[in-house]
Amino acid sequence: MATFKEYFRGWATGLKSLATGMGTSMKVFRQKPVTEEYPENRHTTLHIPERHRGRLRLVTDENGQPRCIACGLCQMNCPNGTIQIEADTVETPEGRKRKQLKAYHYDLGSCLYCQLCVEACPHGAIEFSNDFENAVFERDRLRLDLTKPEDNRCHDWK
Repeated sequence: MATFKEYFRGWATGLKSLATGMGTSMKVFRQKPVTEEYPENRHTTLHIPERHRGRLRLVTDENGQPRCIACGLCQMNCPNGTIQIEADTVETPEGRKRKQLKAYHYDLGSCLYCQLCVEACPHGAIEFSNDFENAVFERDRLRLDLTKPEDNRCHDWK
């Protein structure tokens, strides 16, 4: 049978616990809200880290041409076949034959964002952008040809 002393000790411990909880609640209640209004203020308040992997894009040279030489290393290193390269063989003015990029197909919906393709590229022709807004209603819109300017676009939110 509990004594009065144990009863009042339990009652005091309960009150102390209640006061601690109420103090924490009041401290949080007085803090300024940190809600960010999205998408209205995404250009001013949204911070995307530099290392964020959003979507793949082709890097172009100073003439606006893709730096890709269609070697196929990115395609071979992709673990799930997200990248498909189409290339033509052309003859240079010197009489040598070389590959020329025709189409760079990229399936954003099945990409693992593992960056194996970027690391395998010997010419730095592909990179991940900071673009994170990739939501669409049709899955076919996630299959891109990065040689087309509208598919190689990037918003880079900084």
